[in-house]
Parts: sequence; structure tokens; C-alpha cells
Amino acid sequence: MAEQSYFDKSSNTGIRHLINATRFSMHGLKSAFMHESAFRQELALLVCLIPVGLIISSSLKEFVLLMAVSVFVLVVELLNSAIEAVVDRISVEHHPKSGLAKDYGSAATMMALLIAGSVWATGIVGYFTLWGQV
Repeated sequence: MAEQSYFDKSSNTGIRHLINATRFSMHGLKSAFMHESAFRQELALLVCLIPVGLIISSSLKEFVLLMAVSVFVLVVELLNSAIEAVVDRISVEHHPKSGLAKDYGSAATMMALLIAGSVWATGIVGYFTLWGQV
């Protein structure tokens, strides 16, 4: 029996698809953790922010929002890393378009960090404002 091609998706349906997708996703997360320092730094920050979020949140909705914007940063970082991997795979030779693709990915990460920082700053200010009124 011939080995199934990586791109042959004819038998990759239903529960098999779910299992394979989960396996590939976990491999991607492990690879990002092992090879991407920015991903590790942002993940460490998220872990540190969980207890802070629990303390400063006045509701479950607020806590979920704080965690969601933090995870959003990780999502954008993964996409940025994917862009960089594809560009590097195509050619290690410097090309202006390759530089633009990497710069756009980096800019997206920066914007995600700014959004998350703004939401967290709002939560922190709200906590101390509420705490001062008690």
C-alpha cells in the first residue's frame, strides 16, 4: 500500500481530520516555543498576567477580555513567525519584497501588543480608580 501524500486530503475527514489538525497544531505550538524567543517571552508574560488579571478584573467578562487580548498577541506572533518561515524557505537571499513581508508581520505584532497594552492599561486604571472609591 502506498504511503499517503501529505497533501492528499481525500481520507482526512471527520474525526481523523480533527485528530490530525490537533496534532499539527500542537507541533506548531511546540516548535514556536522551542525556536521563537518572542513567542516564549510573550507566553511567559501571559502566564505572569493571569494572576494580575484575576486580581484587577471586576467581572468575568473583564478577565476574559484581558486574557483574550493577551492570547491575541500570541496568535499574531505565530502568524508573524509563519510569514518569516515561508520567506526564509523561499530564499535566504535578501529581496525588498521579502523584507516588506517580514516588516508587515512585525508591524502586525507591534499593533497587537499596543492593543493588548491599551486594554490592560484600561483595566489597571479601572481597578485603581474603583479601589480608591471604596
